[in-house]
Amino acid sequence: MGHKKTKIIPIKKYPRLFNNSLTLKIGFNNFFYYLLVKISFMRILNLITLSLILLLVSCKKEGCTDPTAINYNIHAEKNDGSCEYEASSQLQVITDNIVENTTWTKDKVYVLDNRVTVLNGVTLTIEPGTVIKGEAGTGPNATALIIARGGKLIAEGTESEPIIFTSIADEIVSGQIVSPNLDPTLNSLWGGLIVLGRAPISAIGVSIQIEGIPPSDQNGLYGGTNPLDNSGVLKYISIRHGGANIGEGNEINGLTLGGVGSETIIENIEIVANQDDGIEWFGGTVDVTDVVILNVGDDAIDTDQGWSGTLNNFIIINPGDEALELDGPESNLLETHIITNGTIKSLNSLGLVDSDPNSRYYLSNLYFTDLSLGQSFDELPNLDFDGFYDINNLESTLPTNTQLVDFFLGGSDSFVNVVQSNTVGCDLTKLEWSLSFKLGYLTF
Repeated sequence: MGHKKTKIIPIKKYPRLFNNSLTLKIGFNNFFYYLLVKISFMRILNLITLSLILLLVSCKKEGCTDPTAINYNIHAEKNDGSCEYEASSQLQVITDNIVENTTWTKDKVYVLDNRVTVLNGVTLTIEPGTVIKGEAGTGPNATALIIARGGKLIAEGTESEPIIFTSIADEIVSGQIVSPNLDPTLNSLWGGLIVLGRAPISAIGVSIQIEGIPPSDQNGLYGGTNPLDNSGVLKYISIRHGGANIGEGNEINGLTLGGVGSETIIENIEIVANQDDGIEWFGGTVDVTDVVILNVGDDAIDTDQGWSGTLNNFIIINPGDEALELDGPESNLLETHIITNGTIKSLNSLGLVDSDPNSRYYLSNLYFTDLSLGQSFDELPNLDFDGFYDINNLESTLPTNTQLVDFFLGGSDSFVNVVQSNTVGCDLTKLEWSLSFKLGYLTF
């Protein structure tokens, strides 16, 4: 069989075909007439580059790339549209007093712009899981939620959905327990929660103005003649970062109870990092159960003006001043209160128990631990000054090379047993809902 000679097509003859192209050798045989291919280097490079980009994009891990979403995937490089978000937490700024029955719901964050008062005859209901934040402010501009005499607060949180009062600086939203940005020692960022009633108080008058509220605000009056007065229900509430100064070293407590009556229900309360006292009673008859008080700047528990209720099952951790400040009555109304089943983890506090000569109380089943020299149970009430005490079943674990009389003075040491492991104190299992538990402060 004969063979045709291979012929070369010169570039000069077909310049348009071979511009920026390979010169191809075109052969002809019995099966092909000729094959002419134009290959552009630039086009080939562009196609290769585009293919590589598409390949890389298609290989990226898909998922939710929005850090604010509840299903954010830190490893995802390509958003696939699957992001899910919490129900809208719109800010609702509260600037005026509450003058009609109102419900605050957990799908919003409520911001107290100033002192907001629930007026006489009005009920404020707060749903479980709701977050309330106070704006910064001092003096007359300090923010607080006040339940005036005759008003009611129905704030029933749950173990899984506590109601949280905190600062506007806190980035926490409904559904969270632990703040994403505030340390549990930051205080004085807003005011606090104040509940006022018409129960009896031992003071210079049947009713007087509450500490922390300027006298010009008549909604700050408390006290009366009804020991069964009802200011509502407070359950599973965490109050954080409060204690704004209103002048002359006078700060707002985490929870203030002025003349609150025994029909009021208060249980499962947490106070974290308040500049002033954790809880302070000014007279009244209300009982309080299951309490955590952490890192307050002044006294953890402060009782005044003949409070005659019971504090049962509580833990105090690292108060700034006294763990228990137990003051006496201020008139001839001589009432007595009960403090029982408590654990005091003293740490950096200035003192343990501070009594007046006319203080009146029952103390039982208290455990004192993490003591330091200089802290003390300073004195017992004096019966000659209308004082009264009944103390039993106190325990303490002492630092090395110390003894009871280093801490328990004025004869109070006779009521305390030294132990290595306590048999009395707080039942911590009832407080596992709290921020303090989540952060490990309730671990011994």
